Amino acid sequence: MSQTTVAARGPSLSAARRTRELSEAADGRVVDVLVVGLGATGAGAALDAAARGLDVVAVDAHDLAFGTSRWSSKLIHGGLRYLASAQFDVAHESAVERGVLMERTAPHLVRAQPFVLPLTGLVSRGQAALAWAGFQAGDVLRLSARTARATLPAPRRLSPVETRHLAPALRSGGLRGGLLSWDGRLADDARLVAALARTAAAQGARVLTRVRALELTASGARIRDELTGEEGEIRARAVINAAGVWAGDLVDGIRIRPSRGTHIVLSSEHIGPLPAGLHIPIPGETNRFVLVLPQDDGRIYVGLTDEPLDGPIPDVPEVPETDIGFLLDVLGSVLDVPVRRSDVVGAFAGLRPLLDTTPTSHAGTAPRTADISRRHAVLISADGVISIVGGKLTTYRRMAEDAVNAAVDARGLAAGSSPTARLPLVGAAPPRTLATLRAPRRLVQRYGTEAPAVHALAVQEPRLGEPVVPGHPITGAELLWALRHEGALDEADLLDRRTRIGLIPAERAEALETVRRLVSEALGTGH
Repeated sequence: MSQTTVAARGPSLSAARRTRELSEAADGRVVDVLVVGLGATGAGAALDAAARGLDVVAVDAHDLAFGTSRWSSKLIHGGLRYLASAQFDVAHESAVERGVLMERTAPHLVRAQPFVLPLTGLVSRGQAALAWAGFQAGDVLRLSARTARATLPAPRRLSPVETRHLAPALRSGGLRGGLLSWDGRLADDARLVAALARTAAAQGARVLTRVRALELTASGARIRDELTGEEGEIRARAVINAAGVWAGDLVDGIRIRPSRGTHIVLSSEHIGPLPAGLHIPIPGETNRFVLVLPQDDGRIYVGLTDEPLDGPIPDVPEVPETDIGFLLDVLGSVLDVPVRRSDVVGAFAGLRPLLDTTPTSHAGTAPRTADISRRHAVLISADGVISIVGGKLTTYRRMAEDAVNAAVDARGLAAGSSPTARLPLVGAAPPRTLATLRAPRRLVQRYGTEAPAVHALAVQEPRLGEPVVPGHPITGAELLWALRHEGALDEADLLDRRTRIGLIPAERAEALETVRRLVSEALGTGH
Protein backbone atom coordinates (compact mmCIF):
# COMPACT_ATOMS: atom_id res chain seq x y z
CA MET A 1 0.00 0.00 0.00
CA SER A 2 1.42 3.40 -0.89
CA GLN A 3 2.28 5.83 1.87
CA THR A 4 -0.29 8.40 0.74
CA THR A 5 -3.21 6.00 1.24
CA VAL A 6 -2.71 5.63 5.00
CA ALA A 7 -4.13 8.57 6.91
CA ALA A 8 -1.73 10.01 9.48
CA ARG A 9 -3.07 10.09 13.01
CA GLY A 10 -1.93 11.84 16.16
CA PRO A 11 0.26 10.13 18.73
CA SER A 12 -2.41 9.95 21.46
CA LEU A 13 -3.93 6.59 22.43
CA SER A 14 -7.22 6.65 24.34
CA ALA A 15 -10.21 4.48 25.18
CA ALA A 16 -12.36 6.26 22.59
CA ARG A 17 -9.73 5.78 19.88
CA ARG A 18 -9.44 2.08 20.73
CA THR A 19 -13.21 1.57 20.33
CA ARG A 20 -13.27 3.37 16.99
CA GLU A 21 -10.21 1.67 15.53
CA LEU A 22 -11.21 -1.82 16.66
CA SER A 23 -14.47 -1.37 14.80
CA GLU A 24 -12.54 -0.27 11.70
CA ALA A 25 -10.05 -3.14 11.93
CA ALA A 26 -12.76 -5.81 12.11
CA ASP A 27 -15.12 -4.37 9.47
CA GLY A 28 -14.01 -6.79 6.74
CA ARG A 29 -11.24 -4.70 5.19
CA VAL A 30 -7.89 -6.34 4.49
CA VAL A 31 -4.95 -4.55 6.10
CA ASP A 32 -1.36 -5.04 5.01
CA VAL A 33 0.08 -6.26 8.31
CA LEU A 34 -1.41 -7.63 11.51
CA VAL A 35 1.00 -7.70 14.47
CA VAL A 36 0.11 -9.84 17.49
CA GLY A 37 1.82 -8.78 20.70
CA LEU A 38 2.57 -5.28 21.98
CA GLY A 39 5.78 -5.69 23.88
CA ALA A 40 8.85 -3.85 22.62
CA THR A 41 9.28 -6.07 19.55
CA GLY A 42 5.60 -6.09 18.57
CA ALA A 43 5.19 -2.34 19.07
CA GLY A 44 8.46 -1.90 17.18
CA ALA A 45 7.15 -4.03 14.30
CA ALA A 46 3.95 -1.99 14.17
CA LEU A 47 6.01 1.19 13.99
CA ASP A 48 8.39 -0.23 11.39
CA ALA A 49 5.59 -1.39 9.09
CA ALA A 50 3.54 1.79 9.49
CA ALA A 51 6.60 3.97 8.89
CA ARG A 52 7.07 2.19 5.55
CA GLY A 53 3.56 3.25 4.55
CA LEU A 54 1.82 -0.05 5.22
CA ASP A 55 -1.68 -0.32 6.68
CA VAL A 56 -1.13 -1.85 10.13
CA VAL A 57 -3.20 -3.26 12.99
CA ALA A 58 -1.43 -4.34 16.19
CA VAL A 59 -3.22 -6.18 19.00
CA ASP A 60 -2.45 -7.48 22.47
CA ALA A 61 -4.62 -9.60 24.75
CA HIS A 62 -3.65 -7.42 27.71
CA ASP A 63 -1.88 -4.05 27.75
CA LEU A 64 1.20 -2.42 26.29
CA ALA A 65 4.33 -4.01 27.82
CA PHE A 66 2.24 -6.51 29.78
CA GLY A 67 4.79 -9.33 29.46
CA THR A 68 8.57 -9.51 29.40
CA SER A 69 9.12 -5.92 28.28
CA ARG A 70 8.19 -4.46 31.69
CA TRP A 71 10.29 -6.85 33.76
CA SER A 72 13.79 -6.10 32.47
CA SER A 73 16.72 -4.55 34.34
CA LYS A 74 15.93 -1.31 32.44
CA LEU A 75 19.35 -1.52 30.78
CA ILE A 76 20.23 -1.05 27.13
CA HIS A 77 23.27 -3.30 26.90
CA GLY A 78 26.22 -2.72 24.63
CA GLY A 79 26.80 -6.44 24.13
CA LEU A 80 29.77 -6.98 26.45
CA ARG A 81 28.55 -10.28 27.89
CA TYR A 82 28.18 -11.73 24.40
CA LEU A 83 31.85 -11.17 23.63
CA ALA A 84 32.78 -13.60 26.39
CA SER A 85 30.81 -16.36 24.64
CA ALA A 86 32.23 -15.43 21.21
CA GLN A 87 28.85 -14.16 19.93
CA PHE A 88 30.56 -11.29 18.14
CA ASP A 89 27.67 -10.56 15.78
CA VAL A 90 25.20 -10.33 18.69
CA ALA A 91 27.60 -8.09 20.62
CA HIS A 92 28.07 -5.70 17.70
CA GLU A 93 24.33 -5.62 16.98
CA SER A 94 23.64 -4.75 20.63
CA ALA A 95 26.21 -1.94 20.58
CA VAL A 96 24.76 -0.50 17.37
CA GLU A 97 21.19 -0.58 18.68
CA ARG A 98 22.26 0.98 21.98
CA GLY A 99 23.76 3.89 20.03
CA VAL A 100 20.60 4.28 17.94
CA LEU A 101 18.46 4.64 21.06
CA MET A 102 20.84 6.90 22.96
CA GLU A 103 21.72 9.29 20.14
CA ARG A 104 18.82 9.28 17.70
CA THR A 105 15.51 7.66 18.52
CA ALA A 106 15.08 7.95 22.31
CA PRO A 107 17.72 10.14 24.01
CA HIS A 108 15.01 11.30 26.42
CA LEU A 109 14.43 7.76 27.70
CA VAL A 110 17.95 6.28 27.57
CA ARG A 111 20.99 7.77 29.25
CA ALA A 112 24.45 6.66 30.36
CA GLN A 113 24.63 4.70 33.59
CA PRO A 114 27.92 4.27 35.51
CA PHE A 115 28.70 0.91 37.12
CA VAL A 116 31.36 0.01 39.65
CA LEU A 117 32.81 -3.47 39.89
CA PRO A 118 34.32 -3.53 43.40
CA LEU A 119 37.63 -5.36 43.67
CA THR A 120 37.13 -7.20 46.94
CA GLY A 121 38.85 -10.25 48.33
CA LEU A 122 36.34 -12.38 46.41
CA VAL A 123 37.73 -11.07 43.08
CA SER A 124 41.20 -12.44 42.31
CA ARG A 125 43.72 -10.35 40.44
CA GLY A 126 43.30 -12.64 37.46
CA GLN A 127 39.54 -12.14 37.49
CA ALA A 128 40.04 -8.38 37.80
CA ALA A 129 42.40 -8.38 34.80
CA LEU A 130 39.86 -10.37 32.78
CA ALA A 131 37.05 -7.97 33.71
CA TRP A 132 39.19 -4.94 32.82
CA ALA A 133 40.01 -6.48 29.43
CA GLY A 134 36.28 -7.02 28.93
CA PHE A 135 35.43 -3.40 29.70
CA GLN A 136 38.11 -2.24 27.26
CA ALA A 137 36.66 -4.59 24.63
CA GLY A 138 33.26 -3.09 25.35
CA ASP A 139 34.68 0.34 24.61
CA VAL A 140 35.95 -0.99 21.29
CA LEU A 141 32.38 -2.14 20.62
CA ARG A 142 31.18 1.40 21.35
CA LEU A 143 33.71 2.73 18.85
CA SER A 144 32.76 0.16 16.20
CA ALA A 145 29.10 1.15 16.65
CA ARG A 146 30.11 4.82 16.15
CA THR A 147 28.62 5.90 19.46
CA ALA A 148 30.18 9.16 20.62
CA ARG A 149 32.50 9.31 23.61
CA ALA A 150 30.32 12.12 24.94
CA THR A 151 27.43 9.65 25.03
CA LEU A 152 29.31 6.86 26.82
CA PRO A 153 32.47 7.76 28.77
CA ALA A 154 35.51 5.50 28.81
CA PRO A 155 36.00 2.80 31.43
CA ARG A 156 38.70 3.45 34.03
CA ARG A 157 40.29 2.04 37.14
CA LEU A 158 39.28 3.45 40.53
CA SER A 159 41.19 3.84 43.77
CA PRO A 160 39.57 2.53 46.96
CA VAL A 161 38.59 6.10 47.90
CA GLU A 162 36.98 6.73 44.48
CA THR A 163 35.20 3.38 44.66
CA ARG A 164 33.68 4.19 48.05
CA HIS A 165 32.69 7.66 46.82
CA LEU A 166 30.65 6.13 43.98
CA ALA A 167 29.33 3.29 46.12
CA PRO A 168 29.42 4.30 49.82
CA ALA A 169 27.55 1.15 50.86
CA LEU A 170 30.51 -1.09 49.98
CA ARG A 171 32.43 -2.83 52.73
CA SER A 172 35.80 -1.08 53.02
CA GLY A 173 37.75 -4.01 54.47
CA GLY A 174 39.84 -5.69 51.77
CA LEU A 175 38.67 -3.27 49.06
CA ARG A 176 41.51 -2.82 46.53
CA GLY A 177 39.62 -0.35 44.36
CA GLY A 178 37.18 -0.81 41.53
CA LEU A 179 36.53 -0.79 37.80
CA LEU A 180 34.21 1.87 36.37
CA SER A 181 32.23 1.14 33.19
CA TRP A 182 29.22 2.67 31.45
CA ASP A 183 26.16 1.32 29.69
CA GLY A 184 22.76 2.53 28.52
CA ARG A 185 19.94 2.79 31.04
CA LEU A 186 16.22 3.26 30.44
CA ALA A 187 14.16 5.50 32.65
CA ASP A 188 11.48 2.80 32.37
CA ASP A 189 11.20 -0.10 29.93
CA ALA A 190 7.39 0.04 29.79
CA ARG A 191 7.59 3.74 28.89
CA LEU A 192 9.75 2.80 25.91
CA VAL A 193 6.98 0.47 24.71
CA ALA A 194 4.35 3.17 25.20
CA ALA A 195 6.49 5.57 23.14
CA LEU A 196 6.86 2.97 20.39
CA ALA A 197 3.12 2.31 20.31
CA ARG A 198 2.25 6.00 20.20
CA THR A 199 4.81 6.69 17.49
CA ALA A 200 3.33 3.80 15.50
CA ALA A 201 -0.12 5.33 15.96
CA ALA A 202 1.21 8.67 14.71
CA GLN A 203 2.38 6.84 11.58
CA GLY A 204 -1.12 5.44 11.01
CA ALA A 205 -1.12 2.11 12.85
CA ARG A 206 -4.19 1.00 14.79
CA VAL A 207 -2.87 -0.04 18.22
CA LEU A 208 -5.43 -2.13 20.11
CA THR A 209 -5.00 -3.44 23.63
CA ARG A 210 -7.37 -5.93 25.32
CA VAL A 211 -7.85 -7.69 21.96
CA ARG A 212 -6.95 -11.38 22.12
CA ALA A 213 -5.89 -13.33 19.05
CA LEU A 214 -7.74 -16.65 19.40
CA GLU A 215 -6.41 -18.20 16.21
CA LEU A 216 -3.81 -17.11 13.66
CA THR A 217 -3.59 -17.89 9.98
CA ALA A 218 -1.51 -16.38 7.20
CA SER A 219 -4.51 -14.26 6.23
CA GLY A 220 -5.50 -12.86 9.60
CA ALA A 221 -6.81 -13.74 13.02
CA ARG A 222 -9.96 -14.59 14.87
CA ILE A 223 -10.06 -12.14 17.75
CA ARG A 224 -12.01 -11.37 20.91
CA ASP A 225 -12.53 -7.99 22.53
CA GLU A 226 -11.60 -8.75 26.13
CA LEU A 227 -13.64 -5.77 27.36
CA THR A 228 -16.95 -6.81 25.78
CA GLY A 229 -16.48 -10.49 24.95
CA GLU A 230 -17.42 -9.88 21.31
CA GLU A 231 -15.57 -11.94 18.71
CA GLY A 232 -14.61 -10.97 15.19
CA GLU A 233 -11.97 -11.28 12.52
CA ILE A 234 -9.11 -9.11 11.34
CA ARG A 235 -8.02 -9.86 7.79
CA ALA A 236 -4.45 -9.15 6.71
CA ARG A 237 -2.04 -9.78 3.87
CA ALA A 238 0.71 -10.64 6.35
CA VAL A 239 0.62 -11.73 10.00
CA ILE A 240 3.51 -11.23 12.44
CA ASN A 241 3.49 -13.22 15.67
CA ALA A 242 5.41 -11.13 18.22
CA ALA A 243 3.88 -12.71 21.32
CA GLY A 244 7.27 -13.32 22.92
CA VAL A 245 7.28 -16.12 25.44
CA TRP A 246 3.72 -17.04 24.36
CA ALA A 247 4.58 -17.25 20.62
CA GLY A 248 4.38 -21.05 20.67
CA ASP A 249 0.79 -20.91 21.91
CA LEU A 250 -0.27 -19.24 18.66
CA VAL A 251 1.89 -21.08 16.11
CA ASP A 252 2.75 -24.78 16.16
CA GLY A 253 6.35 -25.89 16.03
CA ILE A 254 7.96 -23.00 17.93
CA ARG A 255 10.07 -24.25 20.83
CA ILE A 256 10.50 -21.56 23.46
CA ARG A 257 12.56 -22.29 26.55
CA PRO A 258 11.56 -19.59 29.05
CA SER A 259 14.17 -18.31 31.47
CA ARG A 260 13.10 -16.52 34.65
CA GLY A 261 14.94 -13.34 35.54
CA THR A 262 14.13 -12.13 39.07
CA HIS A 263 14.80 -8.75 40.67
CA ILE A 264 14.22 -7.67 44.24
CA VAL A 265 13.24 -4.12 45.20
CA LEU A 266 14.87 -2.32 48.12
CA SER A 267 14.47 1.16 49.55
CA SER A 268 17.46 3.43 49.03
CA GLU A 269 17.02 4.61 52.62
CA HIS A 270 18.28 1.23 53.78
CA ILE A 271 21.43 1.05 51.65
CA GLY A 272 22.11 4.77 51.37
CA PRO A 273 23.04 6.86 48.32
CA LEU A 274 24.42 5.07 45.28
CA PRO A 275 25.79 7.52 42.69
CA ALA A 276 26.66 4.51 40.52
CA GLY A 277 25.26 1.03 40.01
CA LEU A 278 27.21 -2.07 40.98
CA HIS A 279 28.45 -5.13 39.14
CA ILE A 280 28.83 -7.86 41.78
CA PRO A 281 30.53 -11.03 40.50
CA ILE A 282 28.59 -14.24 41.17
CA PRO A 283 30.84 -16.71 43.00
CA GLY A 284 31.88 -19.60 40.80
CA GLU A 285 30.92 -17.84 37.55
CA THR A 286 33.33 -16.18 35.13
CA ASN A 287 30.97 -13.91 33.22
CA ARG A 288 27.87 -13.42 35.37
CA PHE A 289 27.11 -10.58 37.72
CA VAL A 290 24.33 -9.41 39.97
CA LEU A 291 23.45 -5.81 39.17
CA VAL A 292 22.54 -3.19 41.75
CA LEU A 293 20.51 -0.53 39.97
CA PRO A 294 19.62 2.72 41.78
CA GLN A 295 16.38 4.28 40.51
CA ASP A 296 15.16 7.86 40.48
CA ASP A 297 12.15 7.08 42.68
CA GLY A 298 14.05 6.13 45.83
CA ARG A 299 14.14 2.44 45.04
CA ILE A 300 16.97 0.07 44.20
CA TYR A 301 16.60 -2.98 41.95
CA VAL A 302 18.90 -5.95 42.51
CA GLY A 303 18.99 -8.68 39.90
CA LEU A 304 18.91 -10.84 38.10
CA THR A 305 18.61 -14.59 38.07
CA ASP A 306 18.64 -16.87 35.03
CA GLU A 307 16.61 -19.97 35.82
CA PRO A 308 14.62 -22.24 33.48
CA LEU A 309 10.84 -22.24 33.85
CA ASP A 310 9.06 -25.52 33.34
CA GLY A 311 5.36 -26.09 32.84
CA PRO A 312 2.61 -23.67 31.73
CA ILE A 313 3.63 -20.06 31.12
CA PRO A 314 1.88 -17.69 33.55
CA ASP A 315 0.66 -14.21 32.65
CA VAL A 316 2.63 -12.80 35.60
CA PRO A 317 5.50 -14.97 36.87
CA GLU A 318 5.80 -15.57 40.61
CA VAL A 319 9.07 -14.91 42.41
CA PRO A 320 10.32 -17.94 44.37
CA GLU A 321 12.02 -17.47 47.72
CA THR A 322 15.09 -19.27 46.37
CA ASP A 323 15.66 -16.44 43.87
CA ILE A 324 15.33 -13.81 46.59
CA GLY A 325 17.72 -15.68 48.85
CA PHE A 326 20.28 -16.02 46.05
CA LEU A 327 20.25 -12.29 45.30
CA LEU A 328 20.50 -11.36 48.98
CA ASP A 329 23.46 -13.69 49.43
CA VAL A 330 25.39 -12.15 46.52
CA LEU A 331 24.49 -8.63 47.67
CA GLY A 332 25.64 -9.39 51.19
CA SER A 333 29.07 -10.46 49.93
CA VAL A 334 30.11 -6.84 49.27
CA LEU A 335 27.92 -4.48 51.32
CA ASP A 336 28.80 -2.96 54.67
CA VAL A 337 25.13 -2.82 55.70
CA PRO A 338 23.35 -6.18 56.11
CA VAL A 339 20.31 -6.62 53.86
CA ARG A 340 17.76 -9.04 55.29
CA ARG A 341 14.65 -10.66 53.83
CA SER A 342 12.50 -8.16 55.74
CA ASP A 343 14.24 -5.32 53.87
CA VAL A 344 12.88 -6.55 50.53
CA VAL A 345 9.85 -4.34 49.83
CA GLY A 346 8.99 -5.86 46.46
CA ALA A 347 10.11 -8.33 43.79
CA PHE A 348 9.40 -9.01 40.14
CA ALA A 349 10.30 -11.62 37.55
CA GLY A 350 10.25 -11.64 33.77
CA LEU A 351 10.52 -14.51 31.32
CA ARG A 352 13.11 -14.36 28.56
CA PRO A 353 11.65 -15.88 25.37
CA LEU A 354 14.71 -17.95 24.46
CA LEU A 355 14.52 -19.94 21.26
CA ASP A 356 15.37 -23.54 22.08
CA THR A 357 17.57 -24.77 19.24
CA THR A 358 20.29 -26.41 21.33
CA PRO A 359 20.32 -30.22 21.50
CA THR A 360 20.57 -31.93 24.86
CA SER A 361 23.93 -33.14 26.09
CA HIS A 362 25.14 -36.72 25.95
CA ALA A 363 23.98 -37.04 29.55
CA GLY A 364 20.46 -36.20 28.41
CA THR A 365 20.33 -32.80 30.11
CA ALA A 366 19.53 -29.52 28.43
CA PRO A 367 22.05 -26.65 28.64
CA ARG A 368 21.54 -23.91 31.22
CA THR A 369 19.31 -21.08 30.05
CA ALA A 370 22.20 -18.73 30.89
CA ASP A 371 24.16 -20.42 28.09
CA ILE A 372 21.47 -20.20 25.38
CA SER A 373 22.19 -17.64 22.67
CA ARG A 374 20.33 -14.32 22.77
CA ARG A 375 20.17 -14.27 18.98
CA HIS A 376 16.74 -13.71 17.51
CA ALA A 377 15.15 -15.61 14.68
CA VAL A 378 12.40 -15.03 12.13
CA LEU A 379 10.39 -18.21 11.55
CA ILE A 380 7.74 -18.74 8.88
CA SER A 381 5.20 -21.47 9.59
CA ALA A 382 3.92 -23.92 6.99
CA ASP A 383 0.81 -21.79 6.44
CA GLY A 384 2.76 -18.53 6.26
CA VAL A 385 2.54 -16.90 9.72
CA ILE A 386 5.75 -14.97 10.47
CA SER A 387 7.06 -15.29 14.04
CA ILE A 388 9.86 -13.26 15.61
CA VAL A 389 11.37 -15.01 18.64
CA GLY A 390 14.42 -14.89 20.90
CA GLY A 391 16.48 -11.74 21.20
CA LYS A 392 16.42 -9.12 23.94
CA LEU A 393 15.08 -5.68 24.74
CA THR A 394 18.13 -3.79 23.44
CA THR A 395 17.74 -5.16 19.91
CA TYR A 396 13.95 -4.86 19.63
CA ARG A 397 14.27 -2.43 16.68
CA ARG A 398 16.43 -4.77 14.63
CA MET A 399 14.13 -7.69 15.46
CA ALA A 400 11.12 -5.67 14.33
CA GLU A 401 12.87 -4.65 11.12
CA ASP A 402 13.77 -8.25 10.31
CA ALA A 403 10.19 -9.40 10.93
CA VAL A 404 8.71 -6.72 8.69
CA ASN A 405 11.32 -7.44 6.00
CA ALA A 406 10.17 -11.07 6.06
CA ALA A 407 6.53 -10.03 5.77
CA VAL A 408 7.26 -7.69 2.87
CA ASP A 409 9.26 -10.34 1.02
CA ALA A 410 6.91 -13.24 1.71
CA ARG A 411 3.74 -11.38 0.73
CA GLY A 412 5.12 -9.07 -1.93
CA LEU A 413 4.02 -5.93 -0.10
CA ALA A 414 4.88 -2.60 -1.67
CA ALA A 415 7.19 -1.05 0.91
CA GLY A 416 10.68 0.37 1.03
CA SER A 417 13.43 -0.19 3.56
CA SER A 418 13.02 0.47 7.27
CA PRO A 419 13.43 4.11 8.40
CA THR A 420 13.26 3.38 12.13
CA ALA A 421 16.99 3.77 12.88
CA ARG A 422 16.51 7.47 12.14
CA LEU A 423 12.92 7.97 13.32
CA PRO A 424 12.65 9.74 16.71
CA LEU A 425 10.07 8.36 19.10
CA VAL A 426 7.38 10.55 20.65
CA GLY A 427 9.07 13.01 23.01
CA ALA A 428 12.58 12.58 21.60
CA ALA A 429 14.93 15.54 21.16
CA PRO A 430 18.69 16.17 21.43
CA PRO A 431 19.96 16.54 25.02
CA ARG A 432 20.63 20.27 24.52
CA THR A 433 16.97 20.77 23.59
CA LEU A 434 15.71 18.67 26.48
CA ALA A 435 17.82 20.75 28.87
CA THR A 436 15.91 23.90 27.91
CA LEU A 437 12.42 22.54 28.61
CA ARG A 438 10.44 24.27 31.35
CA ALA A 439 9.48 21.22 33.37
CA PRO A 440 10.91 19.22 36.28
CA ARG A 441 13.95 17.17 35.28
CA ARG A 442 12.27 13.94 36.34
CA LEU A 443 9.40 14.56 33.92
CA VAL A 444 11.80 15.40 31.09
CA GLN A 445 13.52 12.03 31.59
CA ARG A 446 10.18 10.24 31.31
CA TYR A 447 8.29 12.34 28.74
CA GLY A 448 10.91 14.29 26.80
CA THR A 449 9.41 17.20 24.88
CA GLU A 450 5.96 16.36 26.25
CA ALA A 451 7.10 17.07 29.83
CA PRO A 452 5.86 20.70 29.81
CA ALA A 453 2.38 19.51 28.78
CA VAL A 454 2.31 16.94 31.60
CA HIS A 455 3.55 19.57 34.05
CA ALA A 456 0.87 22.01 32.84
CA LEU A 457 -1.87 19.61 34.01
CA ALA A 458 -0.58 19.96 37.55
CA VAL A 459 -0.32 23.73 37.23
CA GLN A 460 -3.89 24.01 35.95
CA GLU A 461 -5.29 21.73 38.67
CA PRO A 462 -3.03 21.75 41.76
CA ARG A 463 -4.46 18.52 43.23
CA LEU A 464 -3.00 16.70 40.22
CA GLY A 465 0.44 17.90 41.24
CA GLU A 466 0.28 15.94 44.49
CA PRO A 467 2.05 12.56 44.78
CA VAL A 468 -0.31 9.62 44.44
CA VAL A 469 1.56 7.94 47.32
CA PRO A 470 3.35 10.03 49.95
CA GLY A 471 7.09 9.85 49.36
CA HIS A 472 6.73 8.60 45.78
CA PRO A 473 7.29 11.09 42.93
CA ILE A 474 4.45 10.00 40.60
CA THR A 475 1.64 12.57 40.52
CA GLY A 476 -1.99 12.54 39.47
CA ALA A 477 -1.05 14.61 36.41
CA GLU A 478 1.03 11.71 35.08
CA LEU A 479 -1.84 9.29 35.56
CA LEU A 480 -4.29 11.58 33.80
CA TRP A 481 -1.82 11.97 30.93
CA ALA A 482 -1.60 8.18 30.66
CA LEU A 483 -5.39 7.88 30.45
CA ARG A 484 -5.72 10.62 27.85
CA HIS A 485 -2.70 9.89 25.67
CA GLU A 486 -0.96 6.60 26.51
CA GLY A 487 -3.76 4.07 26.12
CA ALA A 488 -4.26 3.27 29.83
CA LEU A 489 -7.70 1.80 30.48
CA ASP A 490 -7.76 0.88 34.16
CA GLU A 491 -5.96 1.03 37.51
CA ALA A 492 -3.60 -1.85 36.71
CA ASP A 493 -2.41 -0.14 33.53
CA LEU A 494 -1.58 2.94 35.59
CA LEU A 495 -0.04 1.32 38.65
CA ASP A 496 1.84 -1.55 37.01
CA ARG A 497 2.91 -0.28 33.58
CA ARG A 498 2.59 3.48 32.98
CA THR A 499 4.17 3.90 36.41
CA ARG A 500 5.95 1.48 38.77
CA ILE A 501 4.01 2.24 41.93
CA GLY A 502 2.73 -1.34 41.88
CA LEU A 503 6.17 -2.91 42.35
CA ILE A 504 5.79 -2.41 46.11
CA PRO A 505 2.53 -4.11 47.21
CA ALA A 506 2.04 -1.82 50.20
CA GLU A 507 2.30 1.33 48.07
CA ARG A 508 0.04 -0.19 45.42
CA ALA A 509 -2.64 -0.83 48.02
CA GLU A 510 -2.25 2.69 49.40
CA ALA A 511 -2.65 4.25 45.95
CA LEU A 512 -5.47 2.06 44.65
CA GLU A 513 -8.49 4.04 45.84
CA THR A 514 -7.06 7.37 44.60
CA VAL A 515 -6.25 5.84 41.23
CA ARG A 516 -9.70 4.25 40.91
CA ARG A 517 -11.30 7.62 41.55
CA LEU A 518 -9.14 9.25 38.88
CA VAL A 519 -9.97 6.52 36.34
CA SER A 520 -13.67 6.93 37.06
CA GLU A 521 -13.51 10.71 36.63
CA ALA A 522 -11.42 10.54 33.45
CA LEU A 523 -13.17 7.64 31.68
CA GLY A 524 -16.61 7.70 33.30
CA THR A 525 -16.31 4.02 34.16
CA GLY A 526 -18.40 4.20 37.30
CA HIS A 527 -15.88 2.54 39.63
